[in-house]
Amino acid sequence: MIRATLATISALLALALPAAAADDFIASPTLRASVTVTSDVVRVGDLIDNAGSAALIPVYRSPDLGTTGALPVAQVLSVLRAKQVIGVMTGDIKEVQVTRLARTLASKDLETAVAAALERRFGLGDAANITITFDRGAAEMRLDASNSGALQPVATRYDARSGRFDIAFEIANDNNPAPTKLRFTGTAIETVEVAVLTRDIDRTDLLKSSDVSLERRPKAEVTGEPASRERSVGMQLRRPMRAGTPLRAADIVKPDFVVRDQAVTIIYQVPGVYLTTRGKAIESGAEGDTVSVINLQSKRTLTGVVTGRGQVTIQGASQSAPMAPAVEQTSSLQREAPAPIDTAAIVRSLVQAPASPAQVAQAQIPQVRASQAPAKSE
Repeated sequence: MIRATLATISALLALALPAAAADDFIASPTLRASVTVTSDVVRVGDLIDNAGSAALIPVYRSPDLGTTGALPVAQVLSVLRAKQVIGVMTGDIKEVQVTRLARTLASKDLETAVAAALERRFGLGDAANITITFDRGAAEMRLDASNSGALQPVATRYDARSGRFDIAFEIANDNNPAPTKLRFTGTAIETVEVAVLTRDIDRTDLLKSSDVSLERRPKAEVTGEPASRERSVGMQLRRPMRAGTPLRAADIVKPDFVVRDQAVTIIYQVPGVYLTTRGKAIESGAEGDTVSVINLQSKRTLTGVVTGRGQVTIQGASQSAPMAPAVEQTSSLQREAPAPIDTAAIVRSLVQAPASPAQVAQAQIPQVRASQAPAKSE
């Protein structure tokens, strides 16, 4: 009986020892060297580990959103003692760094949100082409880190005549069922990317790469299709224009390869014949344009196509008159094959002085002849 009682007492002592040992080794409160907070106050539980029931006691006002402050250890311990928190282990810490977390909305983020709210509404186009200017020049905005939701527009007003906007947003808050509200006002203008002259340009100047830069201009300033920089370089203007003027597609033309009163080379081509002579341009033209020129040797006025700088090509077929149509009569009328074109005569007419109208017609117009067949006897 005594042995059973001693065994029971021993068992009870064995069960009691771990609990007593746990009480002997309760963790001491320990100061932290670096602290991050999300609210507007710093609490005991933010500053020390193992704060126990005192963890929720506020002790400091938090730094401004997105900033960091330093607290001397002696000052921290003094404040904690006033809150009945004692026995804090500090180790070799000299000061405590306190950082308040924040959500930063850069000005570009705000501009993007406003442009997205206006996109394809009120007569505006893509958000990427809408330029936003805030009334108070919002550089950036810092919100409490608990505002983790997206910017959601809830009310949008826009005046197309003045470009004024007034937009309200809401952001979901993790610590509050009510969303955070933001409101912005300013101007929104739709713009286009357009080539702009960097210097005064004359009508005869060829546009170089340094003469044109890309800028965004209000769409209302550029009537018609805006000209791109790639399309403008190497072209000419229809009229002289001043520096800073935006270019439209209608303002640029292909460069003149032939200028009025310019000495040109006239090239005459027919199968098997290639002839060049000197001439003078009567009118200006770009590559592919049809212009009139004077043959300086024969004094003839010819029409040809601009095929290069100072070069006009005249095709043989363009200098010959069209063949007279065949005469359709009864079966007794027979047609003969047309006579071949006298190429040599046409070439001579190109380089020689003008002949009489009858001679020119005879040299250029092939004859269509018809012979009368004898009547058949019945």
